[in-house]
Amino acid sequence: MTTTAPAPTRTRSSRWRVVDIVVAAVLGVATGLLFVVWNGVGYVWFSAMDALTPGFGGLAAGIWLIGGVLGGLIIRKPGAALFVELLAASVSMLLGSQWSIETVYSGIAQGLGAELIFLLFAYRRFGLPVAMLAGVGAAVAAWTLELFTSGNLAKGAEFLGIYLGCLVVSGALLAGLVGWLLTRALAATGVLDRFASGRSRSR
Repeated sequence: MTTTAPAPTRTRSSRWRVVDIVVAAVLGVATGLLFVVWNGVGYVWFSAMDALTPGFGGLAAGIWLIGGVLGGLIIRKPGAALFVELLAASVSMLLGSQWSIETVYSGIAQGLGAELIFLLFAYRRFGLPVAMLAGVGAAVAAWTLELFTSGNLAKGAEFLGIYLGCLVVSGALLAGLVGWLLTRALAATGVLDRFASGRSRSR
């Protein structure tokens, strides 16, 4: 009688590989270039919505939060969300962001906000709900930072409530949902086959 040995179980390592660093860097630069475009297009939308009702501008902010979501979904390692969002913010600043060094502060806060959500799920769940929650985490972190860097603390409870609600919606949809869809689209091309994000899509 012959027996077949069980297939080896693939273990998930939290250690970064060279390919993780390279792809995270490429993601960060690409997202930074997206931010540069959104600094113009998105800010026009932001200003128009804020003119309609103060706080509604938050609906346009989600694209600025997408780096952390993409980093976490694709790399799936501790620190990936923060790394990609911070690098993207740094690229945006170096290419002339109108917010200068505050862009980097935002990248740190927003990256940490997304990172905490992936940490909450122990870097083991990366479905749409988690992606949207990561976008919300980045949004709440952005709102908190802007209490101080943008003087929002003095703008009153009504503005703060509206702005937070709009940021949360935008973070969930423009960062979370769009980030999840982009990750699936990339996985479908095969470029993520060396990552768990690519292998899980192909199964």
